[in-house]
Amino acid sequence: MGVSMKLFLCSLACNKLGHGKLVEAEEFFDKCPCRDIVSWNAMIAGYLQFSYIDVPGFWYRMNQEGVKPDNFTFATVLTGLATICDLKMGLQVHAQLIKSGHGDEICVGNSLVDMYLKNRNLIEGSKAFGEMPQKDVISWTQMASGCLQCGQPRKALTVIDEMKKVGVKPNKFTLATAFNSCASLASLEEGKKVHGLRIKLGTEIDICVDNALLDMYAKCGCMDGAWGVFQSMDTRSVVSWTTMIMGFAQNGYAREALDIFERMRFAGVEPNYITFICVLYACSQGGFLDEGWKYFSSMTHDHGIAPGEDHYACMVDILGRAGQIREAEALILNMPFQPGVLVWQTLLGACRAHGDLDTGKRAAAQALALEKEDPSTYLLLSNMFADFGNWDNVGKLRELMETREVKKVPGCSWIEVTGNQQPSRIYRA
Repeated sequence: MGVSMKLFLCSLACNKLGHGKLVEAEEFFDKCPCRDIVSWNAMIAGYLQFSYIDVPGFWYRMNQEGVKPDNFTFATVLTGLATICDLKMGLQVHAQLIKSGHGDEICVGNSLVDMYLKNRNLIEGSKAFGEMPQKDVISWTQMASGCLQCGQPRKALTVIDEMKKVGVKPNKFTLATAFNSCASLASLEEGKKVHGLRIKLGTEIDICVDNALLDMYAKCGCMDGAWGVFQSMDTRSVVSWTTMIMGFAQNGYAREALDIFERMRFAGVEPNYITFICVLYACSQGGFLDEGWKYFSSMTHDHGIAPGEDHYACMVDILGRAGQIREAEALILNMPFQPGVLVWQTLLGACRAHGDLDTGKRAAAQALALEKEDPSTYLLLSNMFADFGNWDNVGKLRELMETREVKKVPGCSWIEVTGNQQPSRIYRA
């Protein structure tokens, strides 16, 4: 086969890859007698884009044929393994990377760290990050984001502080991670510091960062700050409006939350699935029964959005708070799909609040039939029995929880006291 034919076949393979036709690309690739590292990398990149689940198999084949991977190969394969969360193979590729001598490249290091973080292995991810000889803004932001995803928001902010100290300029993704970390900590002081950095960057920032800023102020309970940011935004997406609606509702301003929703509609922004969860939550918090029904009905009739389990749970809560337990149970029984644990637990909570033991026991039975290891159902039912002085059943439930090895999970929140965030665990009987 001549050189021109070899080049033609490789060109065809790459062309098929570009159009997502992996099977045809493989056929042309297999016919190429002389496949260099460039053609192998092209195939792996194609798999990463269109069928990342096949990346490991192609990697093994490449090794079996004795092809030595380069920087691009390692970076692409590790990215694929991060996507499918394959830590076992990731460790193998890491070992091969060390032997190859390609580990000093920033793109490879970033992919390696990402692989560990996506597998929620913060220890190895931090180690790999620390061993990188050079780091760019992607490296630092990725590490901070990984800390946040692994439940370490304070560590995420520490990483960003270190990034600023070494003179790496943050980008919009860095700021979004910082705001989300501050929101997780409910740390208004830290959030205001990051807000100052956002102001310095000015027009380099897009709406996603400002949405994260809105969420931070709302999670910190500072709706004046959130409102100020919202008013200053040149462009507001459905996420911006929805964040404000939920922020007002969660901070005790249910009527203001609904006012924001009406302004949103007047502005011509179409609400989405999440928006209506927030709207119904506001109705629940405010005790707005009639408006709750109105918005719930409008989802299908006016916006073409089919209510999901979260919306039904909100409606059950709205009805339950109004003391309409029978109507709440009827709503569940007439749902167009099988009710999940959430709606039955919501009904159970309403039954406890209004002393409806019979309906509560039915709701608990349904919830346990769906998920017998969820401690919330046991605790709600146990508390209801305790309200009625039925201590025998309380004891039986505790024994049943021990038999089924159901563990009570302590609630945990962050409380800011004089600038220091401390975790506060809340145990419920």
